[in-house]
Amino acid sequence: MYTVSGRAVPDNYSANFRLASNVYFRFVTQTVQYLLGYGARFEGDGTKKLLGGDSFDHALQEALTDALNGGVAYGFMNNDRVEVFGAEEFASLYDEETGELKAGIRFWQLDIDKPLRLTLFELDGYTEYIKRRGEELSVMKPKKAYKQIVIRSDYQDDTLIEENYEKLPIVPLYSPRKQSGIVGLRRQIDCYDLIESGFANDIDDASMIYWTISNAGGMDDIDLARFIEHMKTVKAAVIEDDGAQAESHTTEIPYASREAMLTRLENEMYRDFMVLNLDTVSGGNSTATAIKAAYEPMNLYSNMLEYAVLKFVHGLLNLIGVEDNCTFKRDTIVNEYEKAQTERERVETALLLRGLFDDETIKTLCAEALGI
Repeated sequence: MYTVSGRAVPDNYSANFRLASNVYFRFVTQTVQYLLGYGARFEGDGTKKLLGGDSFDHALQEALTDALNGGVAYGFMNNDRVEVFGAEEFASLYDEETGELKAGIRFWQLDIDKPLRLTLFELDGYTEYIKRRGEELSVMKPKKAYKQIVIRSDYQDDTLIEENYEKLPIVPLYSPRKQSGIVGLRRQIDCYDLIESGFANDIDDASMIYWTISNAGGMDDIDLARFIEHMKTVKAAVIEDDGAQAESHTTEIPYASREAMLTRLENEMYRDFMVLNLDTVSGGNSTATAIKAAYEPMNLYSNMLEYAVLKFVHGLLNLIGVEDNCTFKRDTIVNEYEKAQTERERVETALLLRGLFDDETIKTLCAEALGI
């Protein structure tokens, strides 16, 4: 805080909550799990095994999460499994004419005083580099092929066969807008955190009684601060000045406008990120139509995501020379009571028709109702 003269002094008494909401992580997690929660499904029995088996589902979720956070992620086909590189650890090098990814550099460094490691991925193999502190960049391991097959025999020495893929074994996965999902949402999150933190600070500051001291003109700001601190700790104070009186007061902070603003910001963030707000479908009173309508924005966004993920998966399959179709199952909330009621009505209707008509008449009536 600042004195009358403008000098800054530490404020050791006011509340200073700095709340950070977890809304962005929740949005990304909900989006990824809605599309990939059940994993990838292939028509061929052995297709997923060629991509790493069950670990491929985890790699796919990691890749989509990195793509939503950084705008793009990269899947490296490392022989029998897929490894994921985030945008913060991989520099892509595209062909200037075709725009195709032709090379890339993966880099990492544990700390500023630790060596910098780099791996250069090219069409004909990969090379590992290292740069130690105070030294020039040097080759750590010479270029190797991406696939190395060792043939062992009891009659002769081991034979090493090196092979490469027809293309660079790194496939990019782009987010729908090719940028981080935080873009366009950051200011709303900051505003939400600011209002919520200020609300918490005001509640903490107003939760105690504040005091007015009359006939104590000799007390300066430091004396008043000591008085307040004494009241917080000891809950009692002695007024030494003759005729001085201390009177307590309480305050009521406004909350309706802040609650309304927080609710509005939260609804806008759900709308802009196109995810489901569970509060709108909570309870057993929501009809199937209302639940389906609440899911519609999320389905539209997931359709774009699914196209990007399928393009990523097909790129990996092309590297290993496999043709297959990949599908995903989406999980939705349903009104179990309404679903049970609908099934019950269907059974009752079927039993009623069977009691009145024969099977051929029932088939004719159903065909006429369906227009076939």
